[in-house]
Amino acid sequence: MTERTNPTMPGRRTILKGAAFTFAAAAAGVSLLTPRDSKAAAKVVIKYDWLMSNGQIGDIVAAKQGFFQAEGLDVEFSPGGPNSATVPPVVTGQAQFGQFSDSAQLLLARASGVPVKIFACGFRMAPFAFYSLPKAPIRTVQDMVGKRIGIQPTARFVLDAILLKNHIDPSSLTITNIGFDMTPLTTGQVDAVTGWITNTQALSIIGPDRIDLMMKDTGLPSYANVYFATDDALQNHADTLAAALRAIAKGWAWTHEHPEDAVKLAVEAYPQLDLAVELRTVPRILSLSFDAATGKRGWGTFDPAAIAEQISVYDKIGQFKSGAPKVEDCYSTKILDMTAADRPKIA
Repeated sequence: MTERTNPTMPGRRTILKGAAFTFAAAAAGVSLLTPRDSKAAAKVVIKYDWLMSNGQIGDIVAAKQGFFQAEGLDVEFSPGGPNSATVPPVVTGQAQFGQFSDSAQLLLARASGVPVKIFACGFRMAPFAFYSLPKAPIRTVQDMVGKRIGIQPTARFVLDAILLKNHIDPSSLTITNIGFDMTPLTTGQVDAVTGWITNTQALSIIGPDRIDLMMKDTGLPSYANVYFATDDALQNHADTLAAALRAIAKGWAWTHEHPEDAVKLAVEAYPQLDLAVELRTVPRILSLSFDAATGKRGWGTFDPAAIAEQISVYDKIGQFKSGAPKVEDCYSTKILDMTAADRPKIA
């Protein structure tokens, strides 16, 4: 399966290990981003946190439709995976910018001293959700009380943050570690399981009566598919980042206008994707990518206040072992401002 099965970010240890690598590389004198002559700057590598799939469909379309080329860029996608480090290639200049699956990853990296910032957000909300059945429905966070919640160990901090946000004692529910399949719910071992709403194939075993409680409906803000770059890149290579973001935004606009054709382009580029599954999933992908805020401020926008709230909640549950990062160190709106006239305003 090429869709992501791990619904959250890597563990804190993975982030810190990557941070240690980047500091060692910087100390060794590895140059950041690209050489400053215009010919070299045209080559842009984008480092992704995971395998290329439906969450990157707009980026893929931008490449297939020549939108990067129109901006004077020679773009290469560098997919990630379960053992791939996202931060080091960006900080050492092997990649010009990267994409995290969840905004919390950026916050952890920044708290660890890695000089990176969010500059755009592809998904307006995390695809993470809790899934239950009518016999023991969980439609709100309060419905979790007295229930058995099955969750992946890497996602436990998300549940802790949600319970804190909603003033619920963790001891009032039973929390069980599970893997990434949905069978514990269908066999009655738990009352809810967690995973990404975009993982259509894995979720299909639950059946048509599935009840979804999206992370955004729990009161905990989060962005997904966040594009990030180093402080140096944002300061000295903003034009390159803006050109890339303009192309990606056009790719997402084209996907919105031609969803079925966009899926076919993605499957053509990455044959491991299943055409039928992706055609069923693309409406959900678009619902995650566009909302009222993108209708006003354009695709890729984000609210700094939501990032500040996320920092506050994760700090209260002790997620930042070295102290919470400053909110102003975690994001930059510079690239959004530079591309404001070109990013599609689609609600």
